[in-house]
Amino acid sequence: SSGINAEWPLRPGDLLCLNNDATIELFRIKSTEELEKQLKRKRKKLAKNSEQTEDACLSVEEEISYVKTIKCPHKLRSLSCRRHKKGGLKLCCMFNNNKIQCYNVTPDHQHTPTASLELLGHRTEVRAVKFTSDSSRVLSVSDGSAKMWSCKTRHCISTVECGNGMCAVLAPGDQYAVVGTKKGELQVLDLVSGTLINSTPAHAACIWDIAMQPDTRGFVTGSADKLVKFWEFVLVNNNLGEKRRLGVKHVRTLQMTEDVLAVCFSKNNKLLAAALLDCTVKVFFTDSLKFFISLYGHKLPVTSMDISSDSTLIVTGSADKNIKIWGLDFGDCHRSIFAHDEAVMKIAFVPKTHLFFSVGKDRKLKQWDGDNFELIQTLEGHHKEIWCVDISRNGEFVATSSHDKSIRVWERTDEPLVLEDERETARELQYEQSLVEKQNPVIAGENAENEAESAGKKSIETVKAAERIMEALEVYREDAGKTSEYEEALKEDKNTAPPERHIILTTLNMTASDYVLDVVKKVRPSELEESLLVLPFHYICDVLVLLDQWLLRKQSVELACKCTFFLLRVHHNQIVANKSLVGVVESLNSATGSVVKEVKDVVGFNLAALKFLQLDQQDTAESFFQEFTGKIKQTKKKKRAVLKTISS
Repeated sequence: SSGINAEWPLRPGDLLCLNNDATIELFRIKSTEELEKQLKRKRKKLAKNSEQTEDACLSVEEEISYVKTIKCPHKLRSLSCRRHKKGGLKLCCMFNNNKIQCYNVTPDHQHTPTASLELLGHRTEVRAVKFTSDSSRVLSVSDGSAKMWSCKTRHCISTVECGNGMCAVLAPGDQYAVVGTKKGELQVLDLVSGTLINSTPAHAACIWDIAMQPDTRGFVTGSADKLVKFWEFVLVNNNLGEKRRLGVKHVRTLQMTEDVLAVCFSKNNKLLAAALLDCTVKVFFTDSLKFFISLYGHKLPVTSMDISSDSTLIVTGSADKNIKIWGLDFGDCHRSIFAHDEAVMKIAFVPKTHLFFSVGKDRKLKQWDGDNFELIQTLEGHHKEIWCVDISRNGEFVATSSHDKSIRVWERTDEPLVLEDERETARELQYEQSLVEKQNPVIAGENAENEAESAGKKSIETVKAAERIMEALEVYREDAGKTSEYEEALKEDKNTAPPERHIILTTLNMTASDYVLDVVKKVRPSELEESLLVLPFHYICDVLVLLDQWLLRKQSVELACKCTFFLLRVHHNQIVANKSLVGVVESLNSATGSVVKEVKDVVGFNLAALKFLQLDQQDTAESFFQEFTGKIKQTKKKKRAVLKTISS
């Protein structure tokens, strides 16, 4: 069982529920009278078989009897039951599709569903989304249902049950929708009444794509049965005498050599493009269906394509993670772009522009410039693969559907977009990711086989810590330069005004040396060495000078010694070759020896004092307990003496 919750303790006659997969099993606890009768019968049987009856007892299986099994529409995740006032049980079941269903079980073990609670979203992955003509609503299609959503309120307006939808188009007027299913059926849905009008067996295999004709009189379907079929919208008379409803009529068929994965019309209705399983795109004339050109170059099948509003460009996205931009005049490839980290699933042009959006299995929505072949921006939000993208007619909204069963609507803002900033952000993210994936650097002079490695690891935090140290060192350099200039000016004119200090030093009311020390202290000990490794060598010279000052002032001796020894070990060759650091190294040598010796003496003195206090405390405790036990013995002797005098 995946989850049980019931009222305890259970009484005789109560029902016990166990859930397993998509069923609920009901068991009844027998009453005391029933158990006594059953025990008597069992003892009689044992007596007939000449066995001992004193040890006879009932097992758990004999105390609880099976009643019935309740079949549920979905697999159960958890179950809760409660006694009913009039007898029986109330069951509350939660299914794996986030639906909650309540049942009433009567005393005679009859069950009836009473209420249900479910979210308005899809229960399976959303494979298609379409905007209405006024861009106020969005149609989404999944396995089992099609839903119409309001872009303003984000609420579900209507839900229609359908098959396993793979693609869809909205008929003129946005009242009806045509859905292509995995079984090859074309289902016409009435979105106003929420009913399935008719289902037409259109293909012998899955319908992968539907493309609306520019004149909106019909549409074309591409299927895995190697056929491209043309359809027209017709009005069908209803047998019940109601008003006529929308239907579809098959007009023409185009036979292909491979499975058809995507179809698309040019906006001038002159050309029809079909993407085949052999990684090519065939372009035909719409009126005569004669072959025009073939586009080839992808290494894997083309999953989606779209033609620009001026019918001059066609863009194709493939499972090989590439996007290719072609010219429709001669079929020449303008540019091939490595677009996504996973397969490209859908592509759509922004109306009346050469900008287009692409989505892929890498969970990203990307906007591209078809003229300059540049990435404009990358949008992230979905948690799993993105299957479809659609753009509103006014170009203000973009809708995406994903394997995570969610639909996201993106709105264009008035905020200006600077491509250089977007590229810089992308480079920073790529650099941070490379830092995390990069292995630890090898330090010259260290033998990894004989020495233990440091606990730190180069990460984004260590880089940020190094940047903070470098910023503090810049403040120190600026303050040191102003101080030296002020001292030289004093030699010439004693009335020279002191320079203005850095705003950070003025705010914190500390010297530049103390400010750098404060920044270094805030770095985590596990990240300190990795942060020092990132520093360029010209900053290391300033750090060594500051370390000498800290040691002479006896500030954070342990931290200063740790940094000194690490930097001398890592940058030994460069420090020895730099003549300007000879005096600093000699000063560090003498300072570390004397300061460390003083600290060692202080620590030794403190340890000796602590040991003395420990021994003194132990002696005090022993004398206290000895004195206390002596007093107890004396009181006992006095009591015994008093008792003897009284008895005598």
